[in-house]
Amino acid sequence: MKIWNAMGPALLALAALGALGTAAAQPGAAPAASAPAASAPAAPYVPGTGTKYSTQGADTCLECHDDESDAPGFSTAAIFKTPHAERSNPRSPFAKGGLQCESCHGPGDRHSDKNAKAKLTTNSQKADSFLSVPQRNEPCLTCHQDAKRNAWHAGSHDRNRVACADCHRLHAERDPVQAKATQADVCYRCHAPQRAEFQKASTHPVRFGLMSCSDCHNAHGSGSTASLARPTLNQTCFTCHAEKRGPLLWEHAPVAEDCALCHTPHGSVRQALLTKNPPLLCQQCHSPAGHPSVARNGTALPGGANGGAAAFVVAGSCTNCHTQTHGSNHPAGAKLLR
Repeated sequence: MKIWNAMGPALLALAALGALGTAAAQPGAAPAASAPAASAPAAPYVPGTGTKYSTQGADTCLECHDDESDAPGFSTAAIFKTPHAERSNPRSPFAKGGLQCESCHGPGDRHSDKNAKAKLTTNSQKADSFLSVPQRNEPCLTCHQDAKRNAWHAGSHDRNRVACADCHRLHAERDPVQAKATQADVCYRCHAPQRAEFQKASTHPVRFGLMSCSDCHNAHGSGSTASLARPTLNQTCFTCHAEKRGPLLWEHAPVAEDCALCHTPHGSVRQALLTKNPPLLCQQCHSPAGHPSVARNGTALPGGANGGAAAFVVAGSCTNCHTQTHGSNHPAGAKLLR
């Protein structure tokens, strides 16, 4: 009895283990419960536009992109008021056989999937797109190839990764960057110093809507300095200031060389867009020795040490006498006096 009392519990435990082993060995027995396996992490979503286009075209897009999805200042339906949606234009995305919305935004098969992540499946043409700037610009450059845009890849905007949609608004009845009155405001988003210059006293009439930036510059690329629309600065200026072109009998050398030697193109606090006031401007090239066009100081004003000669340095200074600063055709105009 003492031995059983001591070993009885251990023998009962061994018997129970044997019974479990026998039950597990029997065919058809229920398997023992096991711990649940750890779930595998979900594969990351790979951005991409896919390759399949919609058979319904814009009708598929407009099922979701309707008036209720429009944002302030943006309307999906406004595309139908632009040249991009002209059915009669064979170059339009909405012409017969065209891909309509998907011409610019890419294939819509993944984008229309209810489980898709919308921003990662289409070329949204927005700054937060997963596509690079060259990829966003590719649909535009595929159609818009002409003499004005053939230097895009040599221009400063492409080098600085500016996208077409950064300046242009496609879903707008009138693209602000193509209207003379509103174009400058679009350019000022990046070119802030020029905004300040056009507010100066002497300036080209850009802020009045009488000129636009594209009158002088080609934003789509140019082989000249500062993306000028003409090969040289002077040729750009002569587009409006033809009377300064010449040829003239007596030429003022800086005029034929570079207009910017005397003028600043965007704006100046001095008259006629001058970089400096005469006589300081003139004395950059012409010596004041033996001539009344001395610097404006206490001894060079009327009644000073130079007497009456000092009167020639006030008002227009040198141009009081040398009125034909751009050149003269007068036989006696060697000194540009007439």
